[in-house]
Amino acid sequence: MSDASEDERVTKPFKFVTGTGFDARFPNMNQTKHCWQNYVDYHKCVLAKGEDFKPCLQFKVAYRTLCPSSWTERWDDQRDNGTFPSRLDQ
Repeated sequence: MSDASEDERVTKPFKFVTGTGFDARFPNMNQTKHCWQNYVDYHKCVLAKGEDFKPCLQFKVAYRTLCPSSWTERWDDQRDNGTFPSRLDQ
């Protein structure tokens, strides 16, 4: 038979934090547009400033937090094939 102290569980406060903060452009629950915009902003930033430019990382963290990986893989393939639906060089 188990001891009473073994059955007790210690719980600690937990705060769920994502890589994105509030963005007033996307106030609704559906974050699809927020995901898309951060993906596009990241790749525009990288094209303009280079991959080592630290402010670009905020967009990367945001889209990797918000977007399903299957979407970003498809968008990466589209960028590689020249069929991505948004211009990243503007």
